[in-house]
Amino acid sequence: MSAFRRATAWLIDFALVVVLASLLAVLTFNRVSALVTDVPELAARGGFDLLTSRGDVLDASAGLGTSLWDRSVGYVQQAFGLLVVAAFLYHWACLALAGRTAGKALTGLKVVPRTPRRAALRAAVTTATDVAVYAVACVLLVEGEIVLSVLVWLAAVALFLLNALPVLGGRRRSLADRVAGTSVASVELSRFAATRRVTTS
Repeated sequence: MSAFRRATAWLIDFALVVVLASLLAVLTFNRVSALVTDVPELAARGGFDLLTSRGDVLDASAGLGTSLWDRSVGYVQQAFGLLVVAAFLYHWACLALAGRTAGKALTGLKVVPRTPRRAALRAAVTTATDVAVYAVACVLLVEGEIVLSVLVWLAAVALFLLNALPVLGGRRRSLADRVAGTSVASVELSRFAATRRVTTS
């Protein structure tokens, strides 16, 4: 099994995540845009605040702006949360049910051994290294925590490399493999080995 096949499998799986992220981005953009049609509701609340503000117009208008911003940020947070959950469920379901993701199936690879617990551990680490930590960095950036966002982003890059680089070594086991106690094997080699065991027994 070559590192090229592992990389190709990862690229296919990551492409699926990117497609989902793009769909969520479009949905989130539409939700934020729809806030414009919600302005009458917010404006009514802002108008009430204005009437009870005793002339503090700036404070009343700031409350309206803050409400719009908070809802927009909330939509972005929900989108990233859905992306992380969907990425985890994709990896977990594929590994638990078939022992392989779409990328691994297309490149003739599978994860062994296949158990629900190991699948959950491996999916959790894969999701963290590929999606979740980056999502946290993006949410922090949207919330204005620029320095913390950069630090989390650097941690995400380091975690990704810690997971990916061992695949280039002799044993070709990623961090996700080590945590879950799994390894990635070639389907053809596995079938050949099974056939050989049957014929020699």
